[in-house]
Amino acid sequence: MIWHPKSILAAALFLALGQAPVVGNDPSDKSGPGPFDFWSLQPVVRPVPPALGQANRDWARNRIDHFIAAKRAEKNLPHSGKADRRTLIRRVFFDLLGLPPTPEEVRAFVADPDPLAYEKLVDRLLASPRYGERWARHWLDVVHYGDTHGYDKDKPRPNAWPYRDYVVRSFNVDKPYGRFVQEQVAGDALYPGTRDGIEATGFIAAGPWDFIGHAEVPETKLDGRIARNIDRDDMVKNTMNTFISTTVQCARCHDHKFDAVNMTDYYRMQAVFAALDRADHEYYPNPKTAKKHAALEKKITTHKALLKQIELDIQSRGGAKLTELTKQLDDLRKKATTTPRPEYGYHSQIVDKPDIKKWVQIDLGEPVEIDQVTLVGASDSYNNIGDGFGFPVRYKIEASNDARFAEESFLIADHTGVDQKNPGIAPQHFKANGSKYRYIRLTATKLAKRSNDYILAMGEMQVRDASGANLAKSKPVTALDSIEAPVRWRRSNLVDNLFNGQTSDPELARHLADTEAAHTELINSIVDGEIAGKRRKTQAALTKAEANIKAMPKPQRVYIGKVHTGGGAFRGTGHEGGKPRTIRVLHRGDMSQPRDEVGPGTLRLVKRDGGTFNLAGDHKESDRRVALARWLTKTEHPLTWRSIVNRVWQYHFGTGIVATPNDFGQMGAKPSHPELLDWLAAEFRDNGQSIKQLHRLILNSATYRQSSATNAAHEKIDSQNRYLWRMNRRQLEAEALRDSVLVLAGRMNFQMYGPGFRDFVLEHPEHSPHYEYYKHDPEDVSIHRRSVYRFLVRSQQQPFMTTLNCADPSQQVARRNDAITALQSLALLNNKLMVAMARHFANDLQQSQPNTQSAVSEAFFRTVGRAPSNKEASDLATYTQQHGLANTCRLLFNLNEFSFVD
Repeated sequence: MIWHPKSILAAALFLALGQAPVVGNDPSDKSGPGPFDFWSLQPVVRPVPPALGQANRDWARNRIDHFIAAKRAEKNLPHSGKADRRTLIRRVFFDLLGLPPTPEEVRAFVADPDPLAYEKLVDRLLASPRYGERWARHWLDVVHYGDTHGYDKDKPRPNAWPYRDYVVRSFNVDKPYGRFVQEQVAGDALYPGTRDGIEATGFIAAGPWDFIGHAEVPETKLDGRIARNIDRDDMVKNTMNTFISTTVQCARCHDHKFDAVNMTDYYRMQAVFAALDRADHEYYPNPKTAKKHAALEKKITTHKALLKQIELDIQSRGGAKLTELTKQLDDLRKKATTTPRPEYGYHSQIVDKPDIKKWVQIDLGEPVEIDQVTLVGASDSYNNIGDGFGFPVRYKIEASNDARFAEESFLIADHTGVDQKNPGIAPQHFKANGSKYRYIRLTATKLAKRSNDYILAMGEMQVRDASGANLAKSKPVTALDSIEAPVRWRRSNLVDNLFNGQTSDPELARHLADTEAAHTELINSIVDGEIAGKRRKTQAALTKAEANIKAMPKPQRVYIGKVHTGGGAFRGTGHEGGKPRTIRVLHRGDMSQPRDEVGPGTLRLVKRDGGTFNLAGDHKESDRRVALARWLTKTEHPLTWRSIVNRVWQYHFGTGIVATPNDFGQMGAKPSHPELLDWLAAEFRDNGQSIKQLHRLILNSATYRQSSATNAAHEKIDSQNRYLWRMNRRQLEAEALRDSVLVLAGRMNFQMYGPGFRDFVLEHPEHSPHYEYYKHDPEDVSIHRRSVYRFLVRSQQQPFMTTLNCADPSQQVARRNDAITALQSLALLNNKLMVAMARHFANDLQQSQPNTQSAVSEAFFRTVGRAPSNKEASDLATYTQQHGLANTCRLLFNLNEFSFVD
């Protein structure tokens, strides 16, 4: 970005003064042209394409060429010659599919006499499923999609991928852009019950998420509130940068210095997302299954409501006596349950197989008489983990006086032969024989499954003598292994006498049981045959519906922005029915200096715009996002339609009509062809909002079909080729290069959709994960898929892909860095994947070609799309004889002609 001297001066003065503007300043209140008069906020009006002279009329193929030719004429720049067919097919293949054409496809296209062969090629490529994969990758750059949370711990985000698949599908079906936008902001509300409506809201949660700031620091603390403020900032920034190419994030701390965005505007946008958190959401992709599940949920709700009404009727009939008994029962239950952190316990290390033995044991200090051993399952409310997680499927309990259990031991319980039902947190009691032992050991022979791995967990283990005393309380605990950090999972929790559902003492437990019996007896004496029958029938129907819903297939999960209850320190708005958090303007962006409360709204596009949504006082959370989605996609929006056509243009030419695709403000670049931008925006907006039709317009133009040959005289006039007197030569992106190598090696697996492949070894996932790329085997066939399906890590990015300018998923990348470095050549030559694929490429050539010369020529054609010259063929054959065909293939992977597109 080039800063204007006045802009630099203004910024310097602002920083020197150290003053933030007064909250509520209106950027429009300035003398002379104000922010609302800027070009990008003016209505999109379809301009008339300029008339052309005879020479350009003969050259032009569609309206795009009229605008380009007219601007070139102003600069005295002629157009370049037409690219040859070999160049064109390679160009359009990489542009639309991100893959090279085969030699057969190149030869057939070059030899095709049909004058419409190129147009038909474009149509064929747009219909390919590979198209959606290619263009989804562009979109995922912009929305900073990743498969980990980022920040300090950067834990895996295993259910982000359905959003990525949604983007691939949407491009392939050519979804109207307005709907594509609406689904990502409010699809769950605007298109309820649809798969796309759910998965699309992964957009809201696409960016980084501070695990520590949310899951370990409560919102009642300042650091927790700061984390949530930053989280909403990411949602606002992602929405506005992506859909309307407007930078709003600086208004978190001060009114925008140049554009029509003040702090009140900004915090109104935060209010739109004030009820949301990032979390997994369960759903059924199949519409029929989703409909069945919804019907069962409705039945369960209805039956529960009816049962509640029946209970109220019984309560009314029971009068004061039943009311008193019910009150006593409630009071006893409250007293009988402890509250201080009972949900955690001992957790073993995580393993990847269920049949790995795990054990944990208690040292009672000396041999004592043992009457009973009790196990209580662990419970965790975080992320709906629930009761009984980690309770072993098969296990045994032993007692011994040998800490190693190598000598004689007594078997208290043996459940190693058959899988056991998970008891949740119901205490499991096991009688002993009263003999004296010092050590008690629980051994799991078959571990419980979590999502994708296995663990032994237990909330409490008690050892009682004949008097009922708990001999195990606070005694030393040892284990095969354990997780000691965080402290809530350490092994000493096994004997801390804190667990879910425990009663304070035996006397209280007996009193509770007696009161429950009296309560039940009184109710039975009240209900007559009709009420009893209705109650039984409703309870039976409820039980059946709950059983049916439990028997349904396991739902899929997607990581989205949603109303969430949370768990542990992470408390969402679900407890309050999704009531949005209160949003206030923060003085200087400081969470400790809140000012006026604001309601939901958005940017003002004109001076008279109030910037607020006219929502009812009792509106739902989703109404805010629906209002935003409709605002973004309204026909008269000046930014939305310009933004998307500019992005598509950029990916075809290397630079957008506006060179700053995420910033259409005064600090961004001005459009090189403003009339063309508006014509494309109007054409796109008013004719179905089809991305594929926009491609056809651009790709079928004479402008796009130009040669990339340079001209010294023209370079002096327009060194950056902003007026497109030739086609730009462009470097292949990391993904296109990697995918091309897999295709050339014959190893590409074109499996679409599903969880991403991991080209790393994951270590220490339970705390701060390590993503070890160097330990991964490049011959692992699971990673030989298209790069769009790669599991994207934010903190430890893939070194090879990063060297090739791959996008950083922690940042919105509207335009990739196109730096050329020596490291790239070294990586292409020596990376383990490149070496392995060169070997496969060579093996395939040796099997399919009769001799070295033929193999070299075929390798060259496959790599760059043309036959080698006599000298190239001779040099390569000599090199192959000296160093082998595999090394020749490595050399070909390093050719500029392979890694660049003309």
